[in-house]
Amino acid sequence: MKTAQTQSKSKPDIKSDARRRLFGQLLKEKGFVTEDQIQEALAIQKQKGGLLGDILVSMNYVTDAQIMQVLSEYLGVEIVNLEEMEIPKEVIDSIPPAIAQLYRIVPIRYEEDKRIITVAQADALAIEKIDDLRLVLKLNVKSVLCHKNAVDRALEKYYPRKHESVEQLLLEFKEDRSYAQSVSGNYIDIEELKKMAATAPVKKWVGLMFLHAVLDKASDIHYEAFDDGFRVRYRIDGVLYDRVSPPRELGLPINSRIKVMSGMDISERRLPQDGRIKLNVGGTSIDLRVSTLPTKYGESIVMRLLDKSTVSLNLDTLGFRAEELKYIYQLLNTPNGIILVTGPTGSGKTTTLYASLNYLNEISTKIITTEDPVEYDIDGLIQVQINPSIGVDFASCLRSILRQDPDIILVGEIRDEETAKIAIQASLTGHLVFSTLHTNDAPLTITRLIDIGIKPYLIASTLECIISQRLVRKICESCKEEYEPSDESLNELNITKETIAGKKFFRGSGCSECRKIGYRGRMGIYEIMHINEEIRHLITEQASTNVIRSVARKNGMNTLRESGLKAIFEGRTTIEEVVRETISI
Repeated sequence: MKTAQTQSKSKPDIKSDARRRLFGQLLKEKGFVTEDQIQEALAIQKQKGGLLGDILVSMNYVTDAQIMQVLSEYLGVEIVNLEEMEIPKEVIDSIPPAIAQLYRIVPIRYEEDKRIITVAQADALAIEKIDDLRLVLKLNVKSVLCHKNAVDRALEKYYPRKHESVEQLLLEFKEDRSYAQSVSGNYIDIEELKKMAATAPVKKWVGLMFLHAVLDKASDIHYEAFDDGFRVRYRIDGVLYDRVSPPRELGLPINSRIKVMSGMDISERRLPQDGRIKLNVGGTSIDLRVSTLPTKYGESIVMRLLDKSTVSLNLDTLGFRAEELKYIYQLLNTPNGIILVTGPTGSGKTTTLYASLNYLNEISTKIITTEDPVEYDIDGLIQVQINPSIGVDFASCLRSILRQDPDIILVGEIRDEETAKIAIQASLTGHLVFSTLHTNDAPLTITRLIDIGIKPYLIASTLECIISQRLVRKICESCKEEYEPSDESLNELNITKETIAGKKFFRGSGCSECRKIGYRGRMGIYEIMHINEEIRHLITEQASTNVIRSVARKNGMNTLRESGLKAIFEGRTTIEEVVRETISI
């Protein structure tokens, strides 16, 4: 047996939550932090989550070495240096790659005869993680302490094939029926269902499902009930894909596990519910918005994954072309007026707005947002969560915001005449107002505002710009190839080979980097309508949408289809994507 030299000492039998509460006091007793610093860090932890030690380190109140010292002394565990070890292959093979990635652990010693495995982990206070591992691995698990970054590097070194390992483990797990006896039967009894939701197989499946989604960069997980069992689908770059579904015996307990984690009532299956989950999956902190819907065969659950690390809040990376970007930056320096971003759900409107506010976010500017829901926390912004059930809607919130002396206001969505009128009033009194509408293109937005009761002269005097957008998938750069499109494909764009002489077309052939899809990531295509004096006059005269569109195009506006064509010719996306997301006008 090959081992890395460590010592394991017995750990005090104290609950994880109690350990976390005491940890700050231990740092204080060592003289590393003050009580005020602890309370400040705890407030941040309550709001944004994360480890108390990491928060204190990020605030420069303590060092990593001091955190490690206190943890080691308190828990009675050895500190190891993974960088100086070469872990034997048989030790690495003792833990499946997906389990190592999920729990963020690295095995350093395996005593097969004693059924004992020693693992290195960064969060030594996560005692519940070790308890879960004992059940999942069916081994006695001991832990030692090491730096978080060292764990991350070791996982990359010893377990590089992340996607394949998770998928393979899920497939093996589905075929395994050793757990079936313990989780089969009638789940009408709520207390029994709670127990089943807390069993190792259920925890393991849910954890792996989340890990798989994070590695796939999925935006949503769909967990759906059918007559013959449950199905899992991930939405990746705007398209739904089937993934490994759970064994039928685990379907309802998994459903209940998700509801428990999101703070829902597991006994209520007749009404829709909403909840949130904050957790760390495979080293990534994610926030999940969870929604349940009663269906004929059970509850359908959709989980939206909100991962800050995968969302760019930089306007330069959203897909704007150089001339569009130049205009956007000029537009954002407008002192007052209304800027609208339009498009269907999932078209990237929120990301465009966040990126704009991020650019404007300075100490000299007060920005207040009203959102439903608040999807991402941005330091420096005052963000208000809409809650219609207690009367906190966009209109009432907006009235209060105007008394808070803001410079810039974001209204999550203009849904009715009242909200639109207050937004207009705000712009007339010197505020820059951002908001969204659900319309198919930029010119139709004018008609929509008139339809909800806004006078044309008010629209003309306050509106500065309308940005309509869609998201299209980008060609995978690793397998990008040039090809000759068929006449049928060109006909879908209403173009001929004669009109595109000299133009090149590209597509993705499919590779391991894009998981054989041919696409990797998404970008925006935009229709930007600047409201100049000519357009203002047409709005006041209540000109038709077609007339306004024609004048806007004459003044340089590209339609969504034209913007998509430019992205095709630039080799960034494909004909199929532009046809799917746009219409010919």
